[in-house]
Amino acid sequence: MTESTRTQVLNAKRIVVKVGSSSISGPNVGQIGPLVDALAAAHARGQEVVLVSSGAIATGIPYLKLDQRPTDLATQQAAAAVGQNVLIYRYQESLDRYGIVAGQVLLTAGDLEHATPRSNAQRAMERLLGLRILIIVNENDTVATQEIRFGDNDRLAALVSELIGADLLVLLSDVDALYTKPPHEPGAERIAVVPHDADLARVEIGSIGSAGVGTGGASTKIAAAKLAVGQGVPVVLTSTDRVAQALAGEPVGTWFEAAPVD
Repeated sequence: MTESTRTQVLNAKRIVVKVGSSSISGPNVGQIGPLVDALAAAHARGQEVVLVSSGAIATGIPYLKLDQRPTDLATQQAAAAVGQNVLIYRYQESLDRYGIVAGQVLLTAGDLEHATPRSNAQRAMERLLGLRILIIVNENDTVATQEIRFGDNDRLAALVSELIGADLLVLLSDVDALYTKPPHEPGAERIAVVPHDADLARVEIGSIGSAGVGTGGASTKIAAAKLAVGQGVPVVLTSTDRVAQALAGEPVGTWFEAAPVD
């Protein structure tokens, strides 16, 4: 990450951060605190922060006494209904340390594909940000169906970035950057910067988190990054434990350059 990209990070007025299920649930639930620390630091700098957080279903699983992620839609919806409540409580409890209030926004793909709900969501989020509320977005799993689900919150984060005119999107993963091949393989090299028109068909960052509770992987993050940069939003891809460094503009992860927009 160059000095100019560091400047872009620190000068970003509006930031969207996406975190996956495996990073903030199960054995990694303790990462919520450090994640909130990083978000609060950005908030204190005057930046507007939107967190797109997966994890409702994964958080709800133990409360339904299930051994693994359910495969049927109805049980996924039930787990999400329970888990979303617990997840938001955990975030707010951590945010209380900084006197920051969270606002929950649940969306489906249909909400952003139709003018009226899209406009409603945009207006509500603009007002929340104006009131210095830290917005937490998730897919509305309790009403989404197989046909209208975003499928992964990486894409949702890119769509939200476009919706609110974000200046930066930070995609958090289990892996610290984009690599030329799976990072555990010999010869894998970190890709520091990706031009907006680069062909990423042959690179990988890994797969579903080790906890087996996520739905995103290399392909979803690359697709989300390409969607965001195509709308003029630069992207930082890195691991959840490096979010503070990423938001401080330090040279971690992979920087996706934004495409020029008219």
